[in-house]
Amino acid sequence: MPRFLTLADVAEQLQISAAACYALVHSGELPAFQIGGRGQWRVDEAKFEQFIDDRHAAARTMLATENSVTAE
Repeated sequence: MPRFLTLADVAEQLQISAAACYALVHSGELPAFQIGGRGQWRVDEAKFEQFIDDRHAAARTMLATENSVTAE
């Protein structure tokens, strides 16, 4: 895998639309930068992996919270 991914690459890996991927970048949830004369977006592979890890952690926390509320 290359060090930098296009938004199309990221969208494909996450199985989301290009628009949803751009929204993640635009909101700041997914760190990215623009490069070149046409301002094409790129995502650092390490930051993409961290984004995925953070989402997994958030999902685990949400499920643990839901399970603790249900158990009470």
